Order: sequence, then structure tokens, then C-alpha cells
Amino acid sequence: MISVYLYGMIVGSNSFKLSEFVKPDEYSEIEASYNFPGGETGTCATVLASLGAQVVMDGNHIGRKVAPLVKEFYKKKSVNLNSLHFDEGYEGLEDYVLIAGDARTPMGTFGKFYTQAYRDGLKRWNSPKENDIQNCDFAAIDPYFQAECDLAAKYCVKYGKPYVTIDCSFDGFLHKNAAVSILSGEGIHNLYPGKTREELFPIYQENGGGLTILTHGGHEFFYGRSGGKMKSFQPYKVEVASTLGAGDTFKAGCTYALAKGMEDDELVRFASACSAVAISRYPSQLNPPRLEEVEAMIQSRL
Repeated sequence: MISVYLYGMIVGSNSFKLSEFVKPDEYSEIEASYNFPGGETGTCATVLASLGAQVVMDGNHIGRKVAPLVKEFYKKKSVNLNSLHFDEGYEGLEDYVLIAGDARTPMGTFGKFYTQAYRDGLKRWNSPKENDIQNCDFAAIDPYFQAECDLAAKYCVKYGKPYVTIDCSFDGFLHKNAAVSILSGEGIHNLYPGKTREELFPIYQENGGGLTILTHGGHEFFYGRSGGKMKSFQPYKVEVASTLGAGDTFKAGCTYALAKGMEDDELVRFASACSAVAISRYPSQLNPPRLEEVEAMIQSRL
């Protein structure tokens, strides 16, 4: 079984699927609502376990309100929680997501979370454990905990563990040493507002040590390696139930494909198929893509 180490954001996610999107001073009907572990790393762990990987997960501290949800959800899944820190003196980090069609709006207290960390020195996340990375086969690292994320990447380099990352700057350690580095539309907006994918891709490509992928939701995305040609791929088309977790599922697909030794073209097909399966249902976190479904999606275009 593939052993994958994940480091990053794990939250209690509260999602609400609406009949139509919220408008000021107007009523919207809630068609369905669910509570499950989310966040970039939480969702990635769920998908990788569904695909058949063994996962060790670490990242932010899990507070008392979120802990029962996380422990119960992963109890029968191939996800090891032993490296997480469960803090009874802290409520925990949650998000709230409104969904209608292919649109979604997340809300939360992430501003406060980071303000307390960098202004008050109250970092509610772990430093990555060297042994966890030494003992894994592959890794995926979120960029949200700054020095600690770079440390996880440095451990990966030290022990020769290929890793996938997302939405990091083109000139940082994470991108330069990643086996696969993904930049999403949200990442572009946050890191380089006003820049286009066409402007950024050659910069990321030139500075990357592995495969660079610039996604664009359901639209054509770019991928390639330093010194090579830019390639493009048109995502699989499905009826969208919800885009919640689409990018995190794409990252999980890249990680699984990397672990399976897939070449670049095959890897992007696999990751795109994972994401397509995920967005065709709501909530995908409670019914994550299975390997046979992903393979069937790929076969639908061949």
C-alpha cells in the first residue's frame, strides 16, 4: 500500500447547498447541509484513503469542538491521526460554505487564526515530525504555515521523498523542490492579483524543479516542466453538483498518480478525472472518488 504523508490545513467544514445563491434581503432555501472534516489536507486525506493509500496526517491543532468529528470520520479509514495535536483548551478551526450550482462562498475565522499566530505568537499548528516524513513514500504539503511548511519540504528533500504542493510562490523552496506544484485560480488571485495564467506559467515553469500545473476551474489548464513545452488539458465535463473540494481532490489525484509512477500526461488525466468525479456529487467528502470511478472517467474520453 502506498504510504503518503500530508501536512496542512484540517478543519471542521459546515456546508449548505442552496436552491439559489444568497441575495441581500432575500430568502434562500437550504436543500441539504453536512458537517465533515475539510480543509486542503483533510479533503486530500479522505480522497487518498478512498483510492487505497495509507495516510499520515499532520498540521493545525484540532480543538475540542472539531476533534470528535475528525476522530469519528477517520476511525475506519486508512488515515493515521497520531501526529495531530488535540487541544482541549481551544474550540478548533471551522469553515462554513454556501453552495449553489458551480458557485460557492467559504466563510470562517482564518484571519483571526493567523493574526493570533503572527502578532501574538500563538501558533496553533505542529512542526512537521522528521520521522513521519522519513517513513513515508510520498508527501503533499500545503503552504499555509510558512517556515514549518518549508521544513516539511526540506525533510522531503533530505530523505528523497517526492512531494506535491499547491498555491505557493514561484521563488520559494516549496515550488522549486516539488515533484508536482499546482497553482489554482484562487492561488493566482491571492499571490499575484492582476496577473494572468499566461503571464505566470512560464515564470513558474522556469523556476520549478518538477511538473508545474496551472489550473483554471473547469476550463483548460496548463502544465509542463522547466525547459520543456507548455502543454494544455481540457478537464472532463460532468454535470456539476458542487465544486467544494475540487482543487483538493485534484491535489490528491496528483499525489496518487505520482506515487504510481505515472508520466506527466497520464498524471494530469488522472487528477482531472478525480476532480470530475468529485464535483459530480454532493458532498464528495462523504462519497469520495473510488479508483474504478476515476478509471471509468478516463476511459470515457479515450
